[in-house]
Amino acid sequence: MSSFGFKDFAEALAETKLSGVSFVGQAKNWGTVAEAKDLIDAITNCKTLDYLHLEGNTLGVDAANGIAEALKKHPEFKQALWKDLFTGRLKTEIPQALMSLGKGMIAAGAKLTVLDCSDNALGPNGMTGLVDLLKSPTCYSLQELKLNNCGLGIGGGKMLAQALTECHAASSSAGTPLKLKVFIAGRNRLENDGAKALAKVFGIIQTLEEVAMPQNGIYHPGILALSEAFKLNPNLRVLNLNDNTITAKGARHLAEAIEVMQNLVDVNLGDCLLKTTGAIFISEVLQDGHEKLETLNLGFNEIGAEGGLEIAAALHNKTHIKDVQLNGNQFGTDCRDRITELMLEYGKGDALGPLDEDESDVEEEENDEENDEYVDDETEGEESEGEYEASEDDGDEIIGINRNSTLDEPAPNDLSWKKLNDSVAFVSEEARPNTVETFCNTTVPTLAMFNALEENDKVAAFRAFLQSIPEEDYLVYLVYSILKCSVISKESNEALEVSQMLFNDCYEFAEKTNQVKRVNNFFLYQLGLLKHEDKNFHLVYDIKACRAALQHAIKKNSIPAEARSTFELFLNNC
Repeated sequence: MSSFGFKDFAEALAETKLSGVSFVGQAKNWGTVAEAKDLIDAITNCKTLDYLHLEGNTLGVDAANGIAEALKKHPEFKQALWKDLFTGRLKTEIPQALMSLGKGMIAAGAKLTVLDCSDNALGPNGMTGLVDLLKSPTCYSLQELKLNNCGLGIGGGKMLAQALTECHAASSSAGTPLKLKVFIAGRNRLENDGAKALAKVFGIIQTLEEVAMPQNGIYHPGILALSEAFKLNPNLRVLNLNDNTITAKGARHLAEAIEVMQNLVDVNLGDCLLKTTGAIFISEVLQDGHEKLETLNLGFNEIGAEGGLEIAAALHNKTHIKDVQLNGNQFGTDCRDRITELMLEYGKGDALGPLDEDESDVEEEENDEENDEYVDDETEGEESEGEYEASEDDGDEIIGINRNSTLDEPAPNDLSWKKLNDSVAFVSEEARPNTVETFCNTTVPTLAMFNALEENDKVAAFRAFLQSIPEEDYLVYLVYSILKCSVISKESNEALEVSQMLFNDCYEFAEKTNQVKRVNNFFLYQLGLLKHEDKNFHLVYDIKACRAALQHAIKKNSIPAEARSTFELFLNNC
């Protein structure tokens, strides 16, 4: 967190002059108007209602109607602090209650500056309860919007973006354009599409000073869109994208935006899979300027020694730096010692956080164990879990599914599936949104994930997602999508059908681009039909299920004749 400066002190002092009603943490259950009488009376009798702080209680529809009537008498109302307000309420109750409260404020002609509905299970359904409010004159004055941990999903994110876009357009026409300063929407499963929609709004508003969107399952396409928007918000002071999958590819674009944002005070890119290349991109733009920087979090990013030293060197002129988090990377002992020495030389030793967790030690142990256990049997490792990484050197790896951009030389797997899956931002299967994108970006997706997809036409849904991938990455996503559907094809005829259609698409594209041989070799390696030269290479997928799906594709003529002959030769001799 950034330090508490004079501006913060002035704002805090101003807040002490505000008056209002607070029932914080009282665990009240306001279901009916009668049950909310104390609250309604307090609002009605408050001479100047600057804020209404209701965090830690639970509100029903009937009680919300009564509160709305009381709010109609307070045009001076500014801060709706409604965090954690709907625990235990039905999904149908939340939007109705929010709509009612919004109508009360709109009728009063209130001018909100802060709206905080964090830690409420809104979802897309609940978001409908805020749309009319956000588009109304009541929110033309909005400065802080906090919707952290609300489960908005892609749909809710798009609805939010549309409402803010309309608010900005209407407020601009009225001569008072929306000047949003703080936007907080962490843990909302926005993914790429939600991030892209919000990025468009950020690019329109251009007054942001704080953006926090951690744990949203955002990958490179979403990071690219956000980066372009951040360039148009040069006054950004706080940027938190923790626990999204930025990778080196996204870091390149984000670095360009950071170069523009010279007022940054707090930057949190921890657990974003930046790796060494990504860390170097960020470090290079921090080298000069950014004199106001106080907090930098690049922890748990699989950054190697070179990246660690680049980060330390970039901080030599940061006179205000107070907190640097670099723990959980892959520096090694010598690099950690050197980073500590450099920070001491710069007079910033106190700012450096602990470096006691270093993944390079763990990685070396895992690699040693893998080397010891490796045997020549082609079927060994059939049940193993792992993730193949693209090289850091090109800065263009795509993390989240096993892939290699050239297909003919898959890199060894040196990360366990769970470790990588956690770093991609989804810890449990229940927490993952049910989209084709998430399915394809999960290392080993399950039948439950496939069955939970909303689309009736699964083939069309997979094709639509794959067609959204940049052409240079299309084939890589395609071949891994085939494998992931193949893994569950024994249990699901629908998944088998998807894999067959994707086999068609794969070889059609491979023939057009002269990559048939590469695709053949890739499948031969992944299905354990051809031994890889690198002894650290391990099988990830259920090869029996994948081989069965391949044989089915051969029977259905989903694979061209030359490739069929190749596969049949290996399958008949395995």
